[in-house]
Amino acid sequence: MSLRAHDVTWTAQGRPVIDGVTVEIPPGGHTALLGPNGSGKSTFLRLLAGLLRPEGGTVLLSGHDLHRLPRRAVARRMAVVAQEVSSEVEMTVLDVVLLGRIPHHRRLAAVAGEEDLTYARRALGRCGAAELEQRRWPTLSGGERQRVNIARALAQEPTELLLDEPTNHLDIAHQLALLDLLAAIPVTVVTALHDLNLAARYCDHLLLLHRGRLVAAGPPEQVLTGETVERVYGVRAEITTSPTGRPGLHFLGPSLRAPSL
Repeated sequence: MSLRAHDVTWTAQGRPVIDGVTVEIPPGGHTALLGPNGSGKSTFLRLLAGLLRPEGGTVLLSGHDLHRLPRRAVARRMAVVAQEVSSEVEMTVLDVVLLGRIPHHRRLAAVAGEEDLTYARRALGRCGAAELEQRRWPTLSGGERQRVNIARALAQEPTELLLDEPTNHLDIAHQLALLDLLAAIPVTVVTALHDLNLAARYCDHLLLLHRGRLVAAGPPEQVLTGETVERVYGVRAEITTSPTGRPGLHFLGPSLRAPSL
């Protein structure tokens, strides 16, 4: 397995945010991190990415402790798209995407070469943002910034790509285009998502978190059952099956019982 967490724990203000989670991320597939608000999705994604150090347990990248690996080596293979951080830096879109090429430079201040420009422009095109190349970052909408951030990550040539709510700020057409793209690229993708139907349609493997614990893991049809959705989300759902075997959820309303483990 390329990415694995073993008994990982992380706390905030004495409260367990991630509580003894052990998972293996299938290499080359698309894994969704699911769970209600406050379930620990973003925190767990940051732990997998090495942005946070576990207080207990270990995150392994190709069998090696992630925090013992050289940071440049990790940056060359793992790209992260976080939820948008407000920034009004005066850079062009192309310059922002070229930031993804820094791990491949021998020197931090190296000037981007033709190969870097090729990768950056190709990534912008794949994200439907080629026309934004010369726009200034502060002039972009939230959805445009999201597509540019994903282009930056793709320009990095990762073997593992981790994204935190990448469909935020995107209209439905761009949401579907993005998830089509993530399904097609030959890398290991881990995506924190809110939309259960999008996760069921596009992801091969689901990890369902609730109150910092792993509740269920496996293919969509095993994880997204009516009983599990009611227990974790507190809503009743009718589950149908598409011709491709993927589940579809139709929400019927709040459950009469509170969400519980």
